[in-house]
Amino acid sequence: MASASRMSSYQRREQLLHIGRSLFAAKGFEAVSVEEIAATAKVSKPIVYEHFGGKEGLYAVVVDREMRALNDTLVAALSAQDVHPRQIVERTALALLTYIEENAEGFQVLVRDSPSTDPSSSFSSLLGDVSMRVGEILSEWFKKQKLPTKGVPYYAQMLVGMTVFTGQYWADQRKVSKEQLAALIVNLAWNGLSRMKAKPELRFEGEKAKKAAQRAAENDGTEETRTESPSA
Repeated sequence: MASASRMSSYQRREQLLHIGRSLFAAKGFEAVSVEEIAATAKVSKPIVYEHFGGKEGLYAVVVDREMRALNDTLVAALSAQDVHPRQIVERTALALLTYIEENAEGFQVLVRDSPSTDPSSSFSSLLGDVSMRVGEILSEWFKKQKLPTKGVPYYAQMLVGMTVFTGQYWADQRKVSKEQLAALIVNLAWNGLSRMKAKPELRFEGEKAKKAAQRAAENDGTEETRTESPSA
């Protein structure tokens, strides 16, 4: 406890935030207690309550900081003007992976199950905002390519979801560099976007595809019957 008196209020607050982030990242919100936070910081429980009002208050500040950092990172990547759309895809993928690399604990806090807090400050809300910005960029691209924009919101969700879930996997399985992974993401995302069809259809599955296959099979059967029939 002796070391506690040598820290300023600001330093103590930052120490508790650092410890809280590490514990929440490793164990999740529910598994962490005020007692554990205080013990790790080598302070009494009242010190934690004094600064944050409890575990919930500490968690909220940790999440808010990480949300701001990630949001600023992605907004900067998506705000480029007059650049090729592929460059925006590359820049955004690399920006997310850089955040994960430099803020591993913070990212784990964001993607873990969290308590019921303000929905507007949740990770899913952030991804929703990012998807809207991606949608705006895609909409302009689609118009230039003379493609219908009806499916743009879905394509935006696909791109953001693909990148984020791949980033989550990479956070635990770093067998390639962030540049290599960004290239893989862009390879799949961009090559798909650059070969987009105006009216995509399922080729093998779905009712329409199955009916087409059935008609083709029936036609083949008819041709075989004609071939096998003896001539008059």
